[in-house]
Amino acid sequence: MRFASLRRSRRADGLPGVSGVARLDRRTKDLTKRLRPGDVAVIDHVDLDRVSADALVTCRAAVVINAAPSTSGRYPNLGPEILLAAGIPLLDSVGIEVFSTLRDGEVVRVDGDTAYVGERVVAKGTPQDAASVDAAMAEARAGLHTQLEAFAANTMEYLLKERALLLDGVGVPDVRTDFAGRHALVVVRGYDYREDLAVLRPYIREYRPILVGVDGGADALIEAGYSPDVIVGDMDSVSDEALRCGAEVVVHAYADGRAPGLQRVQDLGVAGVVFPAAGTSEDVALLLADEKGAALIVAVGTHATLVEFLDKGRQGMASTFLTRLRVGGKLVDAKGVSRLYRQRISTWSLVLLVASTLATMAAAVAVSSVGRAYTELVDDQWHSFLFWLTSLF
Repeated sequence: MRFASLRRSRRADGLPGVSGVARLDRRTKDLTKRLRPGDVAVIDHVDLDRVSADALVTCRAAVVINAAPSTSGRYPNLGPEILLAAGIPLLDSVGIEVFSTLRDGEVVRVDGDTAYVGERVVAKGTPQDAASVDAAMAEARAGLHTQLEAFAANTMEYLLKERALLLDGVGVPDVRTDFAGRHALVVVRGYDYREDLAVLRPYIREYRPILVGVDGGADALIEAGYSPDVIVGDMDSVSDEALRCGAEVVVHAYADGRAPGLQRVQDLGVAGVVFPAAGTSEDVALLLADEKGAALIVAVGTHATLVEFLDKGRQGMASTFLTRLRVGGKLVDAKGVSRLYRQRISTWSLVLLVASTLATMAAAVAVSSVGRAYTELVDDQWHSFLFWLTSLF
């Protein structure tokens, strides 16, 4: 449906392929902030991951042009498969030169392995389809043991660097938010976060947990109708509106104390607490909630499986594995809740239940002496109203 206007335009100008306004950014998550339906997304993203692909699908991109290989073969990443399943063509490995030959805002047409601006060729690459993606994934799975070895090595390296933080909580800053004895809901704008938040709505209403947004997770909470209590992250993907919402801000800094995101927070007139750590912002949020005494931590959109760790494509994901071991039995993944429990009573069933209850009550009243007297009273009032109405004419 979303490509209907594109198809009409192609018939009008007689040119084959798919056309749209080009939007360029070498960081996919920055590009999706300004991508509009029908635009052509031009990215430079080796091993396109699931979160980025989901964002491109949500933005309803017409085509994705990737300067880099969307699957390098290092591990079986999930992004290309998601784009093709959504009907979004993927032109792969066009080369970094596309960022100099194509300008933001130009109308670009993609036909087969070539991208054009007018009649000028601006890029040539490899068009992906289901067969090519399946072949690349099979090759990546064959070499997965190499990535597993690297993951294990990164895990040990992180453990040596951050053992004081992981084992004893050394370096966790003081915050004004009181986590002690309360539930904490940590939201990352990652896998299935919308579905998880929808399933958890009754839980949030009943338990009123402390709402922790990890970078863009703060915006996810606001979109769902909630106000975050704490925002944690390096502040590269959270909106100004979220930072100004009144939540306590914890800026994730490098292990050496450098915090590039702190300046942005201060420029907005918001006070920020610095938390130096070598892991990811997701890890920092979990460790903060745990160290400050949260009784239970519910994770939304976080990374839980080995495939998800590898799909993220970061060496730092090894820290998430160790952080989950550190938090231990306190941690509940919302994905498990959403898969375990679905509401089995439909809305129509509830409507019928209420209607049948009202009908039963009405019948009980009608056969009782009080009900009959009330019915006669209503009947008299109705006839009086009709008599008054007819007397007007």
